[in-house]
Amino acid sequence: MSDTPPAAMTPPNLPSGAVRAQSVPRVFAGAFGLLEPHLAALDRLLQAQLEAFEPEIRGMAEACIDTSGKRIRPALVFFSSWNSTASVSPETVRAAAVVELIHLATLVHDDIMDGADVRRGHATATRAFGSASAVLLGDALFAHALNLATQFPTNEVCAAVSESTRRVCAGEIVQTLRRGSFEVTRSDYRRIIELKTAELFRVSCFLGARLAGSEPAYVDAVSRFGEHLGIAYQIYDDLVDFFGKEDRIGKTLGTDLLSGKLTLPLFALMERLPPSEKEALKGEIEGREPARLSLRLRQMNELGVFSAVEEAVGAELASARAVLSPAFDLRPPTPLLLSLAELLKSQVSALRR
Repeated sequence: MSDTPPAAMTPPNLPSGAVRAQSVPRVFAGAFGLLEPHLAALDRLLQAQLEAFEPEIRGMAEACIDTSGKRIRPALVFFSSWNSTASVSPETVRAAAVVELIHLATLVHDDIMDGADVRRGHATATRAFGSASAVLLGDALFAHALNLATQFPTNEVCAAVSESTRRVCAGEIVQTLRRGSFEVTRSDYRRIIELKTAELFRVSCFLGARLAGSEPAYVDAVSRFGEHLGIAYQIYDDLVDFFGKEDRIGKTLGTDLLSGKLTLPLFALMERLPPSEKEALKGEIEGREPARLSLRLRQMNELGVFSAVEEAVGAELASARAVLSPAFDLRPPTPLLLSLAELLKSQVSALRR
């Protein structure tokens, strides 16, 4: 998803039940515009958290807590809690801050493992401060996120996000242990992205709906929506690693093949290569041969890999839409959540240009 949200084109408030899922394109155009006050409140809260960090590392934390990110997980919290008043709730803002801090911590650790130099157009923490300090900075962000979660009246939020954090870390551990291995299956790949990416999408939706007082059936539905959206988003992100433009995406690309990480574009390529080329690619993934990124990208273009992966994203987004529509069309959050699925679909198409 792009760093710049679409311009607002809808009224500031949506009356309950006034917009059905069929009108998603109109809502999509202004969805992020509706969140301007919510995201402004989130940024203020995140900036306020800097005072909690020790003076010696405050600048390092500030480098991570910026306002240039996509804020997709906070958006899921806000949209899942949406009501007819569109008011900014301090509780949902705090929950959004918790999930964003956890996400920022995972990015710090991801960049260390990927050897990435650029994130959001700036030097990564590992590049700026060194890997050892960056590991501890990520740990400090995780710890502060959980501390912020303890400030709710009950321990439900803290319990939910701590469990999700463990699952996210488990996904990263499994992926790290399987780097450079050709024995990873598509099922393994899906399990990894369910944990490392989709879990935080899921808990973002869960927290928003739960804090809004939604009934269990709707909380469960939006949670499942978030999980499917998160899987689709990670597949898209893996596609970006090959087909994106670094100056547009704002982060180091081409790291998956270089680090021996099997992702869906590589699975699709292997399935289309002749045996000799497949064996050569295996050597690159296992680190026995230098990675030939430009060759693999050319082969992906020639063999229709982009379309195959785009289809996989579309199937996951269809599953996401199915858990909300038509059963929950009249709920205020539904069209806004569905607009995020449409946004992701448009971003996949934009990679072709």
